[in-house]
Amino acid sequence: MTNATPTAKPAVVLFDIDETLVHTGGSGTRSWKAAFDKLYGIPADIGEHSSAGETDPQVAAATFRAVLHRDPSADELGRLYAEYLLHLAADIGVSEGYRVLPGAEEVILSLLEAGVRLGLVSGAMEGAARTKLMPANLNRYFVFGAYGSDSPDRTELTGLAIAKAARLQGKLVPSEVYVVGDTPHDMDATNATGAISVGVASGHYSTDELRAAGGVHVLSSLEDGFPGL
Repeated sequence: MTNATPTAKPAVVLFDIDETLVHTGGSGTRSWKAAFDKLYGIPADIGEHSSAGETDPQVAAATFRAVLHRDPSADELGRLYAEYLLHLAADIGVSEGYRVLPGAEEVILSLLEAGVRLGLVSGAMEGAARTKLMPANLNRYFVFGAYGSDSPDRTELTGLAIAKAARLQGKLVPSEVYVVGDTPHDMDATNATGAISVGVASGHYSTDELRAAGGVHVLSSLEDGFPGL
């Protein structure tokens, strides 16, 4: 973990979900594939057309353009989102690879005991984000959140999450908000808002890559503890 300032206890911590709190065992990828297959007869692989840390609207549109060679209409995206969410709800509960990542629940409980307010900031649509937390019963810990369904832009949705936190907290400056994620996209978006980025190398990126992306604090896993506690 880096020891960059500030290291004071945060007032609010926002968590990404995929590869930060949980690993879904490929449930999201399977569900996008099933949605494209049902609607268009093409079992599209989102991994070929998007990168980790992108929002669901970005993933859906990029994959649609790649496999159908045109832009989707609003109606087409609406049907695609619906099929994806329906399949995800069925798949997530039986995903053999699903697991809570090491240290996640322990860090959450430590933050709650310290009086820190917890929220979510996820590129997933709200329905998908909450569904992904259901098998681990983690939804109960998070008071609010901002999601890919609020904005396709990661920086904007992080700002929206901070604004929601300010409504709950009262006086709040961005540097009192720590945002935890596992990708360079998370680091970039957090730093652009003035909040404090906390990178966790629990996904596809190493600690070195997260530091290079501007992570203020970088952990090998949430088992390392949490800055400011």
